[in-house]
Amino acid sequence: MNVIVAVRQYIDRMIEDSREGMKVLLMDKETISIVSMVYAQSEILQKEVYLFEKIDSTGRETMKHLKAICFLRPTPDNIDALVEELRVPKYGLYYLYFTNFLRQQDVKKLAEADEHEVVKEIQEAYADYIAVNPHLFSLNLPTCSQPGGLWDEESLRRVTEGLSALLLSLKKRPVIRYQAKSRMAQELGTAIQHVIDKEVSLFDFRRPDVAPVLLVLDRRDDPITPLLNQWSYQAMVHELLGISNNRVDMSGVQGLSKEMHEVVMSSEHDDFYQSNMYANFGEICSAVKDLVDQYQSKQKSTAKVETIADMKAFIEAYPQFRKMSGTVSKHVALIGELNKRVVQQSLMDVSEVEQQLACQSDHSAALQKVRQLLSKENVSHLDAMRLVLLYSLRYERHTNNDRQGLHDILSRRGVSARYTRLVSSMLGYAGKDQRGSDLFGTQSPLAFTKKLLKGLKGVENVYTQHRPLLADTLDSLVKGRLKDTSFPYVNDARLRDRPQDIIVFVVGGVTYEEALAVVNVNKTAAGVRVLLGGTTVHNCKSFLDEVAQATTGLRAGGGGGTPGRGK
Repeated sequence: MNVIVAVRQYIDRMIEDSREGMKVLLMDKETISIVSMVYAQSEILQKEVYLFEKIDSTGRETMKHLKAICFLRPTPDNIDALVEELRVPKYGLYYLYFTNFLRQQDVKKLAEADEHEVVKEIQEAYADYIAVNPHLFSLNLPTCSQPGGLWDEESLRRVTEGLSALLLSLKKRPVIRYQAKSRMAQELGTAIQHVIDKEVSLFDFRRPDVAPVLLVLDRRDDPITPLLNQWSYQAMVHELLGISNNRVDMSGVQGLSKEMHEVVMSSEHDDFYQSNMYANFGEICSAVKDLVDQYQSKQKSTAKVETIADMKAFIEAYPQFRKMSGTVSKHVALIGELNKRVVQQSLMDVSEVEQQLACQSDHSAALQKVRQLLSKENVSHLDAMRLVLLYSLRYERHTNNDRQGLHDILSRRGVSARYTRLVSSMLGYAGKDQRGSDLFGTQSPLAFTKKLLKGLKGVENVYTQHRPLLADTLDSLVKGRLKDTSFPYVNDARLRDRPQDIIVFVVGGVTYEEALAVVNVNKTAAGVRVLLGGTTVHNCKSFLDEVAQATTGLRAGGGGGTPGRGK
């Protein structure tokens, strides 16, 4: 269950079906993202695809010597644009591929428009999702719900299409379970089952001994994970700089060359990143130092070019040397910026208190530490907000709760009213009454004992004590202990044995911390393969926008900026 491999196979098949000859790849905004996540432009160029165009771009030249591979989502706008394209074709032949189910009326419209008989192929290629990591996918929906815990109708349609395509691309017909307390999870699970029942011939795969499981969860059940600062490389870059379709905007970082203003973070095309994306901050700093040492060593070895043999060796090594130079420059710049922010914003102090709020229960000490950090000028408004939100969730019903006092401190600091309103909005979104889980292990004596024992054992790293709720949910599912009452089945389907293939989808978005938890399950649980997806991949800023949209219908930061004056 590797989503990057699944998407690449579709793209490979499209290119192979068009056979030899120069080609143009016609895409829309979303399929551009789908392709760019799994293929570098240089790789596709090697497959005789020499031009990349958007279906709705104007002023494209007529090039009859090119074959057009059209890779599009079957939206009304794309169908209309393709109809216009076929009426006055700019290319010699057209191979049409759609990421999802194509309606019969749309097929008829395209056939009627093909007066020049240039269409050679029309197929469905179910790559209707963003493959982020091999075991992580997203639908790139920043927000998906309306106030009251209801689906935005357009988002439900898009998620249903994306998840259906995922199942078809992996050839899975799953048993579906959902989070009982989430209406949105239930509606999505039911919608997916409806698609499977309707398109029964497409889902007629060979039945394994144990059916795969699609588990639909709701972000509301664990609001803690996306509020925490992160310390693994991929998660840390997303939290502090932001990763969008494998790209990091570094244009605001001083002292960088123009070519470093946007860098690509792709595990498929960067061996160093692939090896270190889950490493913690200390490990990645050490790894970057080793990388620099290796580069300097190679640089010295190529310094002397005196003989023909030296020249030959240099020319042969030059592409690899140049690639290594770019890798070194990119990761040194990233680590340098991360380290600067860690120091300037006192992130180690902030993170230590965050972890204590998430994992321990000492109200008096926690309140004192939160107040101390809120008084520090170099603690950013965003970090101040997340501390107050974590405190509010942890001590929501504590008799001495001082949520209002902390709210007042935020206001005095100049945090914008849009963000300070989130203190109450967060409880409406994911407070104790909205969650189906015992997030802090306070209700069950067994859960409390487990938490206590974990604390007594100590932790290897105070900055990574937190364990996402998803890890515990997967542990229960893998061991066959996930309660039917808490996670019921859609229809009458039941598992006869412990599952081997598990697809988890989180309505409201996932995090890279949860993706790391899935990687660990895949490493340690023999015979189990887990794939994780969500409406988006959150950092704290985007999660606060999700909460604001779900509770007020407005985005928190008016575009996702940091709270207030953003320090």
